[in-house]
Amino acid sequence: MHRTSKLRLLLLACIALLPSFLKRPCYRLFFGYRIGRRVQVGLSIIDARACQIDDDSKIGHLNVIIGVQNLKLGDHVKIGHLNIIRGGEQVDLGRYSELIRMNEINSIPEPDAVNPVDPRFALGNGSIITTGHKIDFTDRVEIGRRTIIGGRNSSLWTHNRQRTRPISIGEFAYVGSEIRMAPGGSLPSRCIVGIGAVITGTIDAEGWMIGGVPAKPIKELTTEDKFLIERKTRPDLPDDI
Repeated sequence: MHRTSKLRLLLLACIALLPSFLKRPCYRLFFGYRIGRRVQVGLSIIDARACQIDDDSKIGHLNVIIGVQNLKLGDHVKIGHLNIIRGGEQVDLGRYSELIRMNEINSIPEPDAVNPVDPRFALGNGSIITTGHKIDFTDRVEIGRRTIIGGRNSSLWTHNRQRTRPISIGEFAYVGSEIRMAPGGSLPSRCIVGIGAVITGTIDAEGWMIGGVPAKPIKELTTEDKFLIERKTRPDLPDDI
């Protein structure tokens, strides 16, 4: 985890008060951040050892990004309001991805783990995390392209007391409200996960509805289901994503 001094935080807080057209040169000058064209940043703190934000990305108000080693936002990324991203080696939000509001994405600094850890979080191109979700990336979390973590209050955990295991979710997946993923959990591409499901291991069931405690394949998706999960996640999403 990148350590943050009080002086650095004070300077970042002062920059947060500036309009975007002044923020961009300040980030470049004082912190060496690589900030693209037309990037908009609201009243938020962005603290990373290395930071790249590509063209046309937008970050709303009252977000806190702190202690991240390497932060990368692709072009046209949207971060809404009141999100927390904390710690970790790498945080990568792909092109046209979206983090809407009140989500907590956290990596435990210097965890007491008996295995090597890989604290990286990757959100695929065109993917969306909606509201009030908690994602622990003390170990690696990978979410494929055009996947939606939907509804509210889902949680993904990569650690228990002293051991970590990575988590993965495929592409074109829809994950409903209040699901739980245990360390080592894995979901396939083109699946729908029902409300309240608990994923405790690897599920290989592409093209199926998944649900239950513990979660398992319930029924194969219909043609209409597949059409819905393969729709564009954003109206402005390019055809090649």
